[in-house]
Amino acid sequence: MLSVLRNRTYRRLFAAQAVALVGTGLATVALSLLAYDMAGDDASAVLGTALAIKMIAYVGIAPLAGALAGRLPRRALLAAMDLIRAAVALVLPFVTEIWQVHLLIFLLQAASATFTPVFQATVPEVLPAERDYTRALSMSRLAYDLESLFSPALAAALLTLVSYDRLFTGTSLGFLASAVLVAATALPRPAPAPHGGGVYAKAVFGTRLFWATPRLRALLALDLAVAAAGSLIFVDTVVLVRDHFGRSAGAVSVALGAYGAGSVLTALLLPRLLGRRTDRAVMLPAAFALPVVLAAVAVLTARAPDTWSWCAVLAGWAAIGAASCAVLTPGGRVVRRSTADPDLPSAFAARFSLSHGCWLLTYPVAGWLAAGAGLPVTALVLGAVSLAATAAAAVVWPARDPSRLEHVHPDLPPGHPHLADAHPAAGGWRHGHHYVIDRHHHRWPDAGLTGASRGR
Repeated sequence: MLSVLRNRTYRRLFAAQAVALVGTGLATVALSLLAYDMAGDDASAVLGTALAIKMIAYVGIAPLAGALAGRLPRRALLAAMDLIRAAVALVLPFVTEIWQVHLLIFLLQAASATFTPVFQATVPEVLPAERDYTRALSMSRLAYDLESLFSPALAAALLTLVSYDRLFTGTSLGFLASAVLVAATALPRPAPAPHGGGVYAKAVFGTRLFWATPRLRALLALDLAVAAAGSLIFVDTVVLVRDHFGRSAGAVSVALGAYGAGSVLTALLLPRLLGRRTDRAVMLPAAFALPVVLAAVAVLTARAPDTWSWCAVLAGWAAIGAASCAVLTPGGRVVRRSTADPDLPSAFAARFSLSHGCWLLTYPVAGWLAAGAGLPVTALVLGAVSLAATAAAAVVWPARDPSRLEHVHPDLPPGHPHLADAHPAAGGWRHGHHYVIDRHHHRWPDAGLTGASRGR
């Protein structure tokens, strides 16, 4: 897996991602403690609202960022977003009102909503070979996972020396380091997009791509399943640890670290596993494990706290981390397989926006329901959402899902360059190739036409 780091461009991009993630991890712990300091028992509601605002920024801004990515210098765009995030992190320790937290979170995440899809679309252009890209996806997931493991541990160590507000300084330093690394990296020019229209049309195309491609619709459902489980982790851990178990602020880092540990182990195993099994065969079983774990968490939080239930919750957090990693990591492969190269920025921006729309739904549920009905009910409701979403994905994503599809073009004229290998058939011109939604193929072929499909 580490062989992809021999590529100098990817090595710098990965280093930029890693240092920014460490800073983000420190901010996650600091923000949880800031919310608890400002709101006490209502901290979960404050966090749920703050994270919902984060998702609004992601959902609204990411598609526009993907559409603009081909028009602006990528290196300058990425570095500028890092600088904005660094500035916001420096201001967060000085807030005195909850509305100020919400405003700064929106600004911070608006910059992230621009940075992340452009970064994700750049990686497959830097590493065009699928084997290398698969390893890069696992490396990226590993970076997220190590952040979940290392940053809470670093935060716990720092909290023994400084107050939690100093953790935001580490966040700012991480973004500044990322900006320096990105600015020093020569990035490939994106392929020219063939689609006409302005920024709005390009932003809409990414969403239409997801809606028209069955495996991408299933991917969105799986993102909802992960969001349901992840919301319990990121919103309710601080209340679970501090109020239900009565443990210290450092124990919040331990719980988040358990989630990261489960994800790290899975990320290390995935490249070999994905070499033997399809994305669908890995992602669906992992997603079905999530509601099972959430049901167990509901039982554990309904009983009186003790050492055994604390250890069991840590194991549950690790299991959620492992299952979420197994669902999320192959997602980039699914997007790349379903998208023409010029459309990668729009596709990744749409995935970023739509997947975070799922979190926009589940974050408030995790926060407000926990504050009003308690953790056991919250875990059961989120488990039901996860189960329904995974079942929908299993139905939408065909078990037999070849990349090459036979189909008929009913409206392209004879002699069109796209029909070079086609032959006349009932209703148009028939041929087969790696099928994606693009300017020549506007909808998915109908599966019931005897090895062929009618479509455009």
